[in-house]
Amino acid sequence: MTVYTATTTAPVNIATLKYWGKRDKTLNLPTNSSISVTLSQDDLRTLTSVSTCETFTQDKLFLNGHQESLESERTQMCLKDLRSLRRALEESDPSLPKISEWKLQIVSENNFPTAAGLASSAAGFSALVVAISKLYKLPQSMSEISKIARKGSGSACRSLFGGYVAWEMGDELDGSDSKAVEVAPLEHWSNMKAAILVVSADKKDTPSTSGMQTTVKTSDLFQWRIKEVVPKRFEEMKAAIIAKDFTTFADLTMKDSNSFHATCLDSFPPIFYLNDTSKKIIKLIHSINEFYGETVAAYTFDAGPNAVIYYLEENEDKVFGFLYKLFQNVEGWDSKFTSERLSALASAFNDLKQSVPFPLDEDIQKGVSRIILTQVGPGPQDTEESLVDANGNPKI
Repeated sequence: MTVYTATTTAPVNIATLKYWGKRDKTLNLPTNSSISVTLSQDDLRTLTSVSTCETFTQDKLFLNGHQESLESERTQMCLKDLRSLRRALEESDPSLPKISEWKLQIVSENNFPTAAGLASSAAGFSALVVAISKLYKLPQSMSEISKIARKGSGSACRSLFGGYVAWEMGDELDGSDSKAVEVAPLEHWSNMKAAILVVSADKKDTPSTSGMQTTVKTSDLFQWRIKEVVPKRFEEMKAAIIAKDFTTFADLTMKDSNSFHATCLDSFPPIFYLNDTSKKIIKLIHSINEFYGETVAAYTFDAGPNAVIYYLEENEDKVFGFLYKLFQNVEGWDSKFTSERLSALASAFNDLKQSVPFPLDEDIQKGVSRIILTQVGPGPQDTEESLVDANGNPKI
């Protein structure tokens, strides 16, 4: 009995220019192009192992130790496309084993909360597609494979690259030109860091897919956004990344987050992804930037209340002087910083607190459960880890 296996890790990406709205629900074709930053897998990643064997009787999926359904149309489209590419290889080379006809066992684990606004579906589908591509030894480029990941979860296509990534919306009705491309590699702007304030680890009240449909159907503001706002902003943000212009990058990131959530509010009935804590964080970041007289931090919020705060490594003391003061009792700081470093951050704020012109809301930390400190990271990675045993079954 021959068992074939493959394993990969895949990252989370957080959009700085948001994808929201589909022009084709089945193919996951977006109404606008988008841009994201891929985050380090040390902090946020999906690990996926796949196995196939002639004796397997059905496709199975195990996520975080529990068997899940594989019946969703999106998952089935991904599997169908990947098997089709493998079948084409087998037809061109009769010596290859006909594994495209065999069933698959897919085992995945996330190191972060699922369905909590932390892009779990993006990491999950990208890991699934890359792992099966590796299993099938497919020759296609990452951009080509990204078209398949896109069908699983739109933003998953961007997780096939590290660094700074664009999802080009494309024009073709069949989605053949709707794909992810690299704007700049991790090494180009490696001092970009991020602090994620986990405002809620609960599942969202309004799933992204249904939220998008409501916005597309009912928001007048949304139509203005996709036709007038995003196309210009897409080019400006790419240029800012290439130029390593943080001020422009940050301003565009915050404006686009606001624009996206405005279209959610303009939907009917309105959709609320931000909560009171989210709004306090927005106000705080603007106050910090005004205090320093320069843009040292930028917030962005996906379809959830969690805040992702981008900043450059050289401005960490400026940003964390405030963040540590307000969120020092929240879990997560000691995963990256020594006690000496944290003491220094506390001292840094004490040195400037007399000159801070705005009141600090000491209660803001009550709405935050943890902080995840991370940075720009690479795309999918090979790994020696495996979630399946020698027989291709999930490890207990």
